[in-house]
Amino acid sequence: MEGVLDCSVALAWVLPDETSVRAERFLARFPPESILWVPALWWYEISNALMMAQRRHRLAESESRRIVEIYSTLPIKTDADLSLDVVRRIQAVAQEYSLSAYDAAYLELAQRRGVGLATLDRRLAVASRKAGIKILTA
Repeated sequence: MEGVLDCSVALAWVLPDETSVRAERFLARFPPESILWVPALWWYEISNALMMAQRRHRLAESESRRIVEIYSTLPIKTDADLSLDVVRRIQAVAQEYSLSAYDAAYLELAQRRGVGLATLDRRLAVASRKAGIKILTA
């Protein structure tokens, strides 16, 4: 299986107050040989979410480090294609589906790779379905 992984799913796996049955189901059923694609932006979003959780005393620094180690064991591949063509496509997707450029980066990556998208973000899921992209967490 191959798909694009949104931060909403990845964080729901590890943050105790953001658990999700849909995210757990996705994690339980993806085969070990899967490839989970993420835009380079994903790592910044994950880092920011973990830092904010620490600042808000939702997690300790040691838990944050453990979470990053967990992510390092997953079959995550970072798509670092930031060519002008990709930037233009992200802008077009953001405009067409009224998304932020951040969310559009996930949808554009799923479109470019021809794979589904794992997300718990309602707006991104609606836009993805309109674009013909399968939602993998449903």
